[in-house]
Amino acid sequence: MSLIPSLNEVALTVIAISIAASLGLLLGRQSFRGVGLGIGGVLFAGIAVGDLATRGGLHFSDEMMEFIREFGLILFVFTIGIQVGPGFFASLRKSGLQLNIAAACIVILGVAVTVAIHFAFGVPVPALVGVMSGAVTNTPGLGAATQALNDLGAGVEAEAMPSLGYAVAYPFGIVGILLTMLLIRFVTRVDIKAEEEAYETAIRKGASALPSLNVVIRNANLDGLRLGEVPGLFDEGVVASRMKKDGELILPRRDTLVQTGDMLHLVGTSEKLNAMRIVLGEATDAELTTKGTRLSWARMVVTERKVIGHRLRSLGITESHGATISRIMRAGVEIPVQADSTLEFGDILTVVGSAEAITETRAMLGDQSKRLDEVDFPGLFVGMALGVLLGSIPLAMPGLPAPLKLGLAGGPLIVAILLGRLGHWGPFMWFMPPVANHALREFGIILFLAVVGIKAGSRFLDTLLNGDGLAWVAYGALITLIPLLVVGFVARVVFRFNYLSLCGVLSGSMTDPPALAFANAQSPASAASIAYATVYPLVMGLRIFAPQLIVLLLL
Repeated sequence: MSLIPSLNEVALTVIAISIAASLGLLLGRQSFRGVGLGIGGVLFAGIAVGDLATRGGLHFSDEMMEFIREFGLILFVFTIGIQVGPGFFASLRKSGLQLNIAAACIVILGVAVTVAIHFAFGVPVPALVGVMSGAVTNTPGLGAATQALNDLGAGVEAEAMPSLGYAVAYPFGIVGILLTMLLIRFVTRVDIKAEEEAYETAIRKGASALPSLNVVIRNANLDGLRLGEVPGLFDEGVVASRMKKDGELILPRRDTLVQTGDMLHLVGTSEKLNAMRIVLGEATDAELTTKGTRLSWARMVVTERKVIGHRLRSLGITESHGATISRIMRAGVEIPVQADSTLEFGDILTVVGSAEAITETRAMLGDQSKRLDEVDFPGLFVGMALGVLLGSIPLAMPGLPAPLKLGLAGGPLIVAILLGRLGHWGPFMWFMPPVANHALREFGIILFLAVVGIKAGSRFLDTLLNGDGLAWVAYGALITLIPLLVVGFVARVVFRFNYLSLCGVLSGSMTDPPALAFANAQSPASAASIAYATVYPLVMGLRIFAPQLIVLLLL
């Protein structure tokens, strides 16, 4: 132990953060019936380390602590944005819109309850935004609140209060959502089997995979025309991937002549396939298989930089290589193939053609799976720099006492969502393998939580036992339960939400993986996971901006 006093502040800081991180992760792995602290264990380990350090008279480097905290936060929110960016705008459309509205209502109602508690009980704003973030188990919200207070020059004491509020409210935040799920299930008498069957039926009606159809040409008006002259057959979201002509299976081209009796294998949306059937002739059960013919098919992934961002029309794959792109799989969903479809890094294409054509197309598209495991670090650092710059721009808003800044949480998040949606620009790529994204995201939040916990450690026990800690626990319970119960019961009783999907919405509205694990344990169906992923991008953005807005409006 005699070695410790001789270490400089930088060395002590590194050791303290490392101990808090390692012990916190071990603590987070402990669970009771599938429920545990998860990554939040780092915060509590950091509090313990900070408390012991204060009692031992140890001092850490404030400059280094601040840098590590902010860098960890930036890395965390940026990787979140890159992860959710490609599907963010798609999640706001069609079926995902109803789920996102419900999740957004939970967030908004939670903010309203928080503001009401402030005026009713006079809870200090710095503590209140921390309690709110802990009550909804959202760590980025804690980071945003801390950053907003720092930008306003609230002082060291005020900056420490959010982490204290977060720590005391966090445990019930986890338990509260589980109680809500169980209460809704009990009161509304949910039949899990019936919910599974209803979900599977809905999925079959609106499957994400594109259907296909075999059609026999009966329309005599098309006899002698070229396929390219058939209205709606090319460039409109319907692809003719195979054609049987005079008993031989061939690759349909624009200049292929049409004869009545020819058969086409079409791929597209149900509506457009039905429209093409009316134009061409009639559906048939005959198979147009490539087995035993010159044609074959293969799936290949887009990894070649030269084709990324280009439209299929400009690539001329059919004209130059004699192959047809029949399907595009992007982020787990098949999208209609059109002439103006733009290829993105990581797209999985279904290619039909001769063996030679498929080989040539593969060379053109890349199809190097190893590239999917690489991180484009130039793009990562450029993106973070742009995020910090955006977050530093003051935005004057009517009615606010000071200009609104997106800060080190909001700026990188917005930039990452936009760059993740863009995919690439010039030499920079904003695609990140899921494993690498998860590792960097966890690393960033571990650094942030360790520092926050250490800095709050000296006051935690005193606040909990002698201060307002117990009252904060009660306020946190209100912020947790009121929005979940109100929106949960309205969604289930009034709008007839599928219970399994509703559990995913409730978990996603709290961005709480342990709650999702509990929801998944109720049924093997994927309903909860899909709903969670659908609402996660929007909720994460709202959870990050809400504490900043409360600080600016109430402080």
